[in-house]
Amino acid sequence: MTTDLETVRALSLQENGLATIATTRADGTVHSTVVNAGIHPDPVTGAPSVAFVARGDARKLALLRRSGHATVTFRRGWHWASVTGRTHLLGPDDPDPGFPAADLPALLREVFKSATGTHDDWAEYDRVMAAERRAAVFVTADRILGVG
Repeated sequence: MTTDLETVRALSLQENGLATIATTRADGTVHSTVVNAGIHPDPVTGAPSVAFVARGDARKLALLRRSGHATVTFRRGWHWASVTGRTHLLGPDDPDPGFPAADLPALLREVFKSATGTHDDWAEYDRVMAAERRAAVFVTADRILGVG
């Protein structure tokens, strides 16, 4: 059953942005982990996307660089929605000529907020994000499936 990004957004907000992301390893097996994600447009392409922030040394980030695709699933009870698509990474180790590097701290905050994140000290948040070489990950909504 197909669904839309508004349904995905509603599920993400009901579950505090908790979602499962899946991508593939080089041997074809699935790598899956839990992230806080939300709906946020890709700032370079404008494409409707699911977005989250990932540590620069995270295995999922290395796998996303290699595969270029992911599926993000949100669920609440028996209702679920999955977004599958191409990935676009923006971070200190993933520059894009269409995105000014100086805008990365603000983007990481925006993505975090879209995933229901809050923080008492944004300067400290920015410091930690830079120290951990965090990247914003965008999964383009090429296919959306769900139930509920």
